[in-house]
Amino acid sequence: MDFKDFKWTVETKHKITETGIEITPIPGRDYFVNPITDEVTVDSAYFYKEVEGDFVIRAKVSHDCMSTYDACVLMAYDNDRLWAKACFEKSDFNTNAVVTVMTNGRSDDANGVNIDGKEVWLQLARKGNVFAVHYSLDGEEFIMSRLCHLPMQDKIRVGISGQCPVGDTLMKNLGLESFDIEELSKNVGVDSFEFLSLEKYTLSDIRNGNK
Repeated sequence: MDFKDFKWTVETKHKITETGIEITPIPGRDYFVNPITDEVTVDSAYFYKEVEGDFVIRAKVSHDCMSTYDACVLMAYDNDRLWAKACFEKSDFNTNAVVTVMTNGRSDDANGVNIDGKEVWLQLARKGNVFAVHYSLDGEEFIMSRLCHLPMQDKIRVGISGQCPVGDTLMKNLGLESFDIEELSKNVGVDSFEFLSLEKYTLSDIRNGNK
């Protein structure tokens, strides 16, 4: 995939590979609007391009599953309180799960199907103001994990992120007084996005997940 039109909200350590991109997440950062406290956190490294209208973004993702809530993320973002995330995440039940976070004012956070192993295909699709998350074990058949309505603008940011929201404790554990991505990257692992594609087309049946 050609990343020439992509931008970082905040750049982190990353590597373009023959099959995609690898991202080292910044510890202690996330995209989440706490539904209990209303605290807004929108500061993880997000690699995106502007997309107008319907789209489908998908990738074969894998992560090192080191800390709770570590995740590979596909995200559609309108503003700090209106966005959608499709995640392959180390859940708070110590599983590797397809997790969806749909945010309209506050985040609606849902653990989905558990996945054996450390990789899965993720897909996030838009059809009008309906957004759907799908997953696949083989990259061929995509199964719906979440469907919802989000009143986003026609032109939004679409892209990927690596999250490690509780990894800031690593700084204390390592005795670091300031942020050092080179040192922390040895302890937070890497998020991999292979065969990443972002296409402008409309799924005929957005529940189905396949063209």
